[in-house]
Amino acid sequence: MALSKTGLKQRILTELTAKGFTVSGEHSRNADYAEAIANAIVDEIQANAKAIVSSGSSAGSWPVK
Repeated sequence: MALSKTGLKQRILTELTAKGFTVSGEHSRNADYAEAIANAIVDEIQANAKAIVSSGSSAGSWPVK
């Protein structure tokens, strides 16, 4: 499963909405905040995470995309 910045942003917005945050409107910056957090998380995982396959023809350490 590929990581998605857009999907993570939507998930963050859904959680913020459930907690009572206003995520839309002229003065709300929460959607921008959620996008920045999602982008940072996905970029960090894609840059540093490894999937370890311990056996078989695919054995080794593989980057997460």
